Parts: sequence; C-alpha cells; structure tokens
Amino acid sequence: MSVSQPQLAPRGALLTLLRRLHFYIGLFVGPFIFVAALTGTLYVLTPQIENALYHDALRTHDSGQNQPLSRQINAARQYIGEDAQLYAVRPAPGPGETTRVQFSDPTLGESESRAIFISPSTLAVTGDMTVYGTSGVLPLRTWIDRFHRGLLLGDAGRLYSELAASWLWLAALGGIALWLTSRPKRKVKVRDTPKAKARRWHIALGAALLLGLLFFSATGLTWSQWAGGNIDRLRSELGWLTPQVNTSLKPHAGMQHSDPHAEHHGMMPGMTMPTTADESWDRVLHAGRMAGLTSDKLEIRPPRAADKAWTVTEIDRSWPTHVDSVAVNPLDYSIIDTVHFADFPLVAKLTRWGIDAHMGVLFGLPNQLLLAAFGLGLCAMIILGYRMWWLRRPVAPASNPAQTVSQAWLVLPRAWRIAVLLIAILLGYALPVMGVSLLLFMAVDICRWRRKSLRAQTA
Repeated sequence: MSVSQPQLAPRGALLTLLRRLHFYIGLFVGPFIFVAALTGTLYVLTPQIENALYHDALRTHDSGQNQPLSRQINAARQYIGEDAQLYAVRPAPGPGETTRVQFSDPTLGESESRAIFISPSTLAVTGDMTVYGTSGVLPLRTWIDRFHRGLLLGDAGRLYSELAASWLWLAALGGIALWLTSRPKRKVKVRDTPKAKARRWHIALGAALLLGLLFFSATGLTWSQWAGGNIDRLRSELGWLTPQVNTSLKPHAGMQHSDPHAEHHGMMPGMTMPTTADESWDRVLHAGRMAGLTSDKLEIRPPRAADKAWTVTEIDRSWPTHVDSVAVNPLDYSIIDTVHFADFPLVAKLTRWGIDAHMGVLFGLPNQLLLAAFGLGLCAMIILGYRMWWLRRPVAPASNPAQTVSQAWLVLPRAWRIAVLLIAILLGYALPVMGVSLLLFMAVDICRWRRKSLRAQTA
C-alpha cells in the first residue's frame, strides 16, 4: 500500500525531515566530527607535554646578565649561516627562558620557520627546530594541528574539518529540537533497555554540550577554506576586520587589517633583513617598550621593503589579552603607528577571543580542561548515536517511503517547501562544503524514496 501525502501531517512531515537529516549527519558526517573532536582534544592537552619534551631548548640554567639582543641574533646567525633570511625574533620572555630567532627556509612547509634558540646570557645555542605559525608551536603540536585541520593531506584534507564544522551546529540544534518536540508531556516510565540508556545519555550530553558545540562550529568555520573565505568577505564588507599596524613610510597610507588566522597561511613574501646584526634590534625593542608594550612576550619583525617600518607586537593571547603593536621608523626609531587591542572593534575582539579560546590559550589550564571535556563528551555522544542506530536497526529494510526526506518535503505545504528550499540554497551558498554534501545526501535519499515507493505500490 502506498503512503499518500495527506497521511502525513505537515508538522509530522517537518519533524520527519529533520529526523532523517539528523540521521544522515550522524551516519555520514559523524566520523569526521569524531576525528576533529579527538584530535582537537589532543591538541589542547599537549602544551605542558610539549614544554617538557623541548625543555632543553626552551629553558636555560645559565645565569648572569642578558647580552644585547643584537648579539643574541648574531650568535644565531653564526650557527645557521650569514646567508639565512631572518624572519622574526622573540626575545626571552623572562629569566631562565631562551630567545627565539626565526629564519625563513624555502624547504619548509607553509607557515613554518626554522627557530634557533639562544641562551640570552651565554649566547649558547640550546635548540634548533621547526616552529609553526604566529602561535609558534613546536613539532609535536604542529603534527597534531595539521592532523586536526587536514588529516596531513594539505588543502584537500581541510575539506574534512570544514565538513565537520559545517554540520556540527545543525546536528546540535536539530537534536535538541527533536528532543523538545518528541518528549512526552507527562513523565512516562520507559523500560531501561540498552537502547533507552544510549538515547538518554545521547540526549543528556547533547543538551549539556550545546553551547560548546555551537562555539566550536562557529570558530572552526572561520578557519575553513571555503566558508572561511565567505566569512572574511562579510567581515570586510561590514568593517569588522582586525586592525593592523600601518608599516608604510609613505604619507597617507590607508588602514591595514590583519588575519587572526595568520598562523595557517604562508609567510609574507619579500621579507628582507640585514645580513649582519647591529644595534637596530635593541633600539627597536627599546622603542616598543617606550611606546607602552608591556607584555613579556614580544615579537619583532624587520621591514619587508625599503619603504616599510619595523613592527613590534605583543603575542600574549592569554587573559587579559596582550596583542598591541607598534610600527617603528627604521631611520630615527620613532613610532609611526600604534594599534591597541582596547581600540579594536567589538567583533574583532570577539574574533580574537574566540580563536584563542578554541585553541585553549585564552584562560590557560582551565580553558584546556574545559575544551578537553567538551571534546571527549562529543566523542562519547557520537559513539552513543551509533549505538542507538545499531540497536534499533530493522531486521529487514523498511519499505515505507514516508521515512525519507524527499517524501517529508513533498508533504509540506507549498510555502513551507519553498522556505525549506530557500534555506538550503542560502546555507549551501554560505557553506559550500555543506551544500555539496547536502546534494549527496539528497541523491541517496531520492534513490531510497523511489525504491521504497515502488515497493509500497507493489505491496
């Protein structure tokens, strides 16, 4: 017997559509979300492990007065070779810590640089390793980060994490909506079966983690390749970009903006650097301090061209956030521009805080533990979802076409069908990976719907 459209009420059809979509997300996207959650958890839990693993490079037991920064840089140059192109310098943040002198290397990957670690007092080389991005993570976390973002497959692999971030928010909201609309109005005693236990824990975790899942999805999308590009264009049109210190020595140069995800992009081309160390580094550092940069963690970058200025930037992204920056004239070491985090637009501040919280650095250890709890909770919820599906799977394939997205959509009133279609088109345009995967979902669903419709007609 076939299922006619009037047999399924519009509200029931809408819930069926949402339920089937939630099922498709869990079945097909769930493994990608699981990998992203697990690798993200590993990433936020490894800073202390990394500090211990590379302790000899990061710390020094040498005592005595620190040598001028120029001499520390010269020691790194003597070690690596005078022809090496210097990219940036991070002076020792405090006693017992080393200075990081970073060099560009064409043999390294995107956003990578070769860092030489120098004891500030004795000028001894304590380490030589590849560091990654503006966050300066070391090899262990670099490997985990690359796996988290792209499964070590480069740009092609980034599609997996964008797929996970694109659907995570909809899976979370859809699951809550299904629970709110399907729970009994009165407390009904339910048999404590394995399926009921799995469902109960799946719902409880989903409700507890809802805000975190929405946060991870939103901040993850800003890192993505396709949706992230759309978000950047929107921010640009609305004037929500992060201000960047103006390094141009030419008059009337316009406002510049920075990319908060700069650690995931290549280094700026054309960076030039004197081949011999001089007092410029010390004078630029002094100028930055005099301009009000109070953070212990600073990064100094040389001019990229003859008409560009030095930059000194705070790189402490913990709370309170220290990311002020100044541009220093290479001719007289005067300050030609200053950008204070306190003056950032609200959206730029929220972007900075959101990214840092996503990386587990905003509030230190509490931030790490909270993210780990969310990540492991999400992994458990996905496993429970698969368990629910396995326990309630039919022995024989059902032949009711009503249990498909296609049939549920056809039953909706015309205005609802148009609304659902428009929402799908808009989401597919804003989140291209979601759009393509939705087309694949629907191709599978239409095949199931046609097959089930034929079975129902011949039954």
